Amino acid sequence: MDRAPTLICFAVKEEAKFVAENDSTRILIAGMGCKNATENLRKELSKTHPALVLTCGFAGGLNPELKLSDVVFDADAESNLKEKLMKLSAKPARFHCAESVVITAAEKQALWESTRADAVEMESSAMRKICREQKIPSATIRVISDPAGADLPLDFNALMTPDMRINFVKLALELMTKPQKVPQLMRFQKQTSDAARKLAEVLNALLACD
Repeated sequence: MDRAPTLICFAVKEEAKFVAENDSTRILIAGMGCKNATENLRKELSKTHPALVLTCGFAGGLNPELKLSDVVFDADAESNLKEKLMKLSAKPARFHCAESVVITAAEKQALWESTRADAVEMESSAMRKICREQKIPSATIRVISDPAGADLPLDFNALMTPDMRINFVKLALELMTKPQKVPQLMRFQKQTSDAARKLAEVLNALLACD
């Protein structure tokens, strides 16, 4: 019997580049932030009814014990994913959904103290609310791209367009006026690529279990 596919949602394509798509999975690049993510998820669910929705991608660490490239998750009981994910060394976690990118270690420390969430991201809470409304099991599976003690190399919020995309003109001007940021940004890009590869290892193994 054919089964409905698993829908794997990411904010940006860089998070998804190592994940294998097959006949039983579909990848949705839903955009950054709750507004983009919910609009695009609703559009997708108007056309398909997956058996499972995964909201995946990068997360900032809030819990100081989480390290770079640790994979963390929160899963509905109905998804039957908890034991499988823990066998793949993913860690159960509490997530905080932020309205903007959390840039500094000081901001992360404040969020850790106020929310006791382990990690911060920008889409999953709203997307999983839609899944609950439509009675679709869901899970958040994220990888730590920047640990609690690390600042991001740039203020990405200042470089965003109103629809939550990077303004590459602003980015180029920022790097021209602050050339010392270029090596920091290159290191961060390598760091996030390594994190994306680790997330893909877990997701590909998880989906191969079915």
